[in-house]
Amino acid sequence: MKKVRLGSGAGYAGDRIEPAIELLEKGNLDYIIFECLAERTIALGQRDKEKDATKGYNQLIEYRMKKVLPLLKEKKVKMITNMGSANPEEAGMITASLAKELGIEGLKIVTVSGDDILPRIENYYENPILEMEKKLSDMKEEIISANAYMGCEGILKALELGADIVITGRVSDPALTIAPLVYEFGWNLENNPKEMGQCVLAGHLLECAGQVTGGYYADPGYKNIDRLEYLGFPLVEIDETGEFIVTKVEGSGGMVAVDICKEQVIYEIHNPKRYLTPDAIADFSQVQFIQEGVDRVKVMNANSVGKPENLKVSVGYKDCYIGTGEISYGGSNSLERARMAADIVRKRLEIIKAEVEELRIDYIGYNSLYQGKETLKRYQSFPEIRLRVCGRTKDIENARLIGNEVETLYTNGPAGGAGVTKTVEDVVSICSIFVPREAVQYQLKVLEV
Repeated sequence: MKKVRLGSGAGYAGDRIEPAIELLEKGNLDYIIFECLAERTIALGQRDKEKDATKGYNQLIEYRMKKVLPLLKEKKVKMITNMGSANPEEAGMITASLAKELGIEGLKIVTVSGDDILPRIENYYENPILEMEKKLSDMKEEIISANAYMGCEGILKALELGADIVITGRVSDPALTIAPLVYEFGWNLENNPKEMGQCVLAGHLLECAGQVTGGYYADPGYKNIDRLEYLGFPLVEIDETGEFIVTKVEGSGGMVAVDICKEQVIYEIHNPKRYLTPDAIADFSQVQFIQEGVDRVKVMNANSVGKPENLKVSVGYKDCYIGTGEISYGGSNSLERARMAADIVRKRLEIIKAEVEELRIDYIGYNSLYQGKETLKRYQSFPEIRLRVCGRTKDIENARLIGNEVETLYTNGPAGGAGVTKTVEDVVSICSIFVPREAVQYQLKVLEV
């Protein structure tokens, strides 16, 4: 029976490279995917592209490609990645140039674009924003990007054209895995709803790389995972039935186990019975995981029912500036000194008439994660407290005032403050709308080395 082996080379934009190299060297792979787009990533890429039209792709693409291109050629592994971000065409040209520098020939690189609907965003100003009680037109002046989550069609076509490397912009995370499986097995929703459900599930388990090999599962003394510094990234081995095994390279760190897979399967899904992706509405409610051996989990019984009529669009917009100042207090009475410092900063911002829309005070080590609950109230003293003052403003000048006032605590009291840091962040946020599926069409560009 035909089998396909796919590995996950990255689970987010800045992921480490060694596990991907390990998979290429030892994983006996047919495909490797690099999933590098979080919700805001492409909006940040668009901001980079505005400043320089040759930018906007994942900033590690050159570093990664230099490491993996020779191995892709040597091991005859195809690579699929969304590292193109806001500029897949430029990412493709960079990859082709690097291949030439490395003396690699006989390589076909195909870029997939079409997700960027910003040039016609005015067509959707009347669409409701999913996360807010307003229409998109209410924030049209702040919009900087609009990218639809495309499905596997463009990647599939690239593979049909003989692509060795496929570089996309915004596609759904599972699409990176769905495309090669549909290509290899010829599946479709009409004839293969169970197999398509399994495709989505395989992509969902692979998309965050080290999460499903124990990285995000680890909790010492409760859920122990060994050798996380050598964490191996996952691979799936799938056959014509759609059932698959999740595993990793023998000898790598981490673990593949039923409970870890169960945690990952409910990650970022709103409804296990109707997990909406561009390629299929997946049903994970009957999924079974079986431990077949050390670091080998069999996965079965996912299903699917049709596909959504609309596609989700992530709209990036200029939100605000956040000014932050931090200072540490140690020893006896450190919490009370930090509270005094916070009160001083709050009053100082009023005195200088800083225009702050929202101010947040955190006492790191006491309540920074659970502000308002003060879960450690029973303790009378703390060995150290780090005060963090954050403010949301409309302009950079007011944001700077927040960190400056924290810094002045050095000599203006209370006693013992040290280790001041201050930052200003230009915040890009995202919101979402739906657009008709037919409004988004993929485009391909073929490069040959």
